[in-house]
Amino acid sequence: MVFRPGIDPVPVSGKVLDASDFLSLHRACDEMWLTAGHFTDEFERALELRFNRKYALMCNSGSSANLLALSALELPRGSEVITCAVAFPTTVNPIIQCGLVPVFVDCEMGTWNIDVTKIKEAITDKTRAIIVCHTLGNPAQMITIATLCRVNSLFLIEDCCDAAGAIYNGRPVGSWGDLSTYSFYPAHQITTGEGGAVLTGDPKLAKLIASYRDWGRDCWCPPGKDDTCGKRYDVGYDHKYTYSRVGYNLKSTDLQAAIGLSQLDKLDGFVQKRKENWAYLYGALTHLPIKLSGTTANSSPSWFGFAVGVESRNNLARYLDKHKIGNRPLFAGNITRQPAYKDIEYRIVGDLHNADYVHDRVLWVGCWPGLTREMLDYTIEVICEFF
Repeated sequence: MVFRPGIDPVPVSGKVLDASDFLSLHRACDEMWLTAGHFTDEFERALELRFNRKYALMCNSGSSANLLALSALELPRGSEVITCAVAFPTTVNPIIQCGLVPVFVDCEMGTWNIDVTKIKEAITDKTRAIIVCHTLGNPAQMITIATLCRVNSLFLIEDCCDAAGAIYNGRPVGSWGDLSTYSFYPAHQITTGEGGAVLTGDPKLAKLIASYRDWGRDCWCPPGKDDTCGKRYDVGYDHKYTYSRVGYNLKSTDLQAAIGLSQLDKLDGFVQKRKENWAYLYGALTHLPIKLSGTTANSSPSWFGFAVGVESRNNLARYLDKHKIGNRPLFAGNITRQPAYKDIEYRIVGDLHNADYVHDRVLWVGCWPGLTREMLDYTIEVICEFF
């Protein structure tokens, strides 16, 4: 199909599916096992191998993955969790939902990741964990962050929902923390439609994640199985229906996992295309009076989007909308300025000058693999015309 500039939209994100994805989905449909089954097991094992973790547990979204990761830590109510003020809501919301207190620090200018120079100041005797998001697929400075967590006996959660396939210091993002989370929404590097996963190297945390995901039950029998432990009736009440935690139902389905299996095989190609598109936009826009994003040192990003800072963000957004070019602000901007959080207990360490810059001036356009060179050229042309 020929792209018609100004008539056809340039989507800010999207999915890339091919015959292998449809074939995998059809196989799952033919079996008509509509909940989690062997496709889910296979996808979880594939995630473990791909991201170098011992345990992967699929769930229904990246947002749920973050909730499961925080829940599994079982931190005392009132404990503090450090995170960046530039965040997507569901990186922050589980802190609040688990009865914990978010502690916000500023972001770095340009990478938009958490400012590691501010973290040490934020640590108190109430701090129990740090949640780090790899913003727009650009890795945060994980050596420094992991060291701070180790020295201060803090849990580390990596929110990799926008960053599957990114590398920092030769290691995949998600392999640095106690827990890591992924989203497989259609906007992300691979998709299962709706879907997500929590990965860990700790067997105790893996068991807790499974419990909170599966209604809070104590039993570890998979769906459709009974008395795997051989002691179902030896605990007084029926062990399969014993609930040791206040949990949720955040399971996924085999239909989603089947697509995930075929998508995961294409991850490296998708990441490479995102890098190429990002670099093409960057090279064409360096002469403009805008703040371009920077790559974290010693990293290989898996770009989710191409972000720019401008004096008149909303005017540029309107201009892009007028020309059918998809664009978004950088998630919630400074999340402490969002109305949902005005009455929430939180703490701010230092000022949030850079987060305010993001809130007022930063937007991003797409660099996903489905964009053609004609779409990118049109995006460049329109942005240049605006200036």
